[in-house]
Amino acid sequence: MNFRKGFTLVELMVVILIVGILAAVAIPLMQGRIDKAKWSEANAAAGTIRTAVRAYAAETSVTNAATVCAGNTCDDSDVQEALGFSSTDLDGTYFEADCYEITSVNASGIAVITVDGSASSKTGAPTDKYVLAADGTWSKSEAEE
Repeated sequence: MNFRKGFTLVELMVVILIVGILAAVAIPLMQGRIDKAKWSEANAAAGTIRTAVRAYAAETSVTNAATVCAGNTCDDSDVQEALGFSSTDLDGTYFEADCYEITSVNASGIAVITVDGSASSKTGAPTDKYVLAADGTWSKSEAEE
């Protein structure tokens, strides 16, 4: 008797079909994780800016911090000087200084930071807009939803 070892064409096609289905399910899930990782860079930088604003408010006054910082992006040289940032401190892999806007500073010196990914000229930057609110929550801006 002559026995041949190997897979039939039908078995190989079934395996290819299963791999294709798994890939079709996994790719969107992985894309969401990639975007979340990109936004973690912005969240960390926004937290750094917020800490710098609070320190500046403690050193000067909350009113002065609100006057200098609120409504300005972090590529403003006056804001950078006041907060102790150099022009490249906020440049990351996906975001740069002009992506970060200090939206407001409350009476406790806590800043609300808006991060606009579409302001970045870096390749692969996300285009959404997120906000680090006064209560510390990080969420997608309502204007974008």
